[in-house]
Amino acid sequence: GINAEYGRMVLFPSKALLPSVRNQLHGRIRMNSDSSLKKALRLDEFCMRQWSETYAGSRISGITPEEFERKLNELYSPELLKEGYAPFCKHIFVKNFLGDSVQVSTLPITSENSHLLCSGYQSRRSEELPVLTRWFPKEKVLTHRALFLDVILYSREQVIKENEAMGNPTADHADYDWGIISIKAQDEEFELPMSPMTILRNSLGKEEGGSGVPIDRESYRKAVEYWSKNAIIQ
Repeated sequence: GINAEYGRMVLFPSKALLPSVRNQLHGRIRMNSDSSLKKALRLDEFCMRQWSETYAGSRISGITPEEFERKLNELYSPELLKEGYAPFCKHIFVKNFLGDSVQVSTLPITSENSHLLCSGYQSRRSEELPVLTRWFPKEKVLTHRALFLDVILYSREQVIKENEAMGNPTADHADYDWGIISIKAQDEEFELPMSPMTILRNSLGKEEGGSGVPIDRESYRKAVEYWSKNAIIQ
């Protein structure tokens, strides 16, 4: 699920190769050489959008996707897995090792900032229908460094099923246990409610970009309660 170009060989004079370029090249070569080995965690293509400048939510910067995946595999152990909303979903919570570049992705709505809220129809990717959402413009609010990263995982089998349902069959057959499908920067070391719209989308099925899990009414009410008082930063 990671779009990277490894097949092209480029020769540099050893003294002219800048350390940053040399390190990046070394990391990509190492990533490529390890691709045939089974990994516990693998960064899914869906998660790659979080490195985009226009991403609404926890944008990741200061580290390449390859480096992020490698770091999480170094930190990972099965004991870290926490239950998610379905058997195929797990969470791991790690301290924010990315520094000040990763800020919290939500803020409480208060009487002082509610006038800053924006709303509009947006889709997470081109294959999905736009839905109504609201957000705080990132340039108009103050944020702070997140304490934790909530790394959301789907089983390899679920990732393959959802990709096929969306018309994006898995191009490779890499062996891994869990796909990293989302990263949430937050201060809490526990799962925050997913948005009500995400719950509804999941219930619509894999063809609409969801997971196919039916609505749990109690979870939905908790999501409404949380997101009535909080909004994402975009």
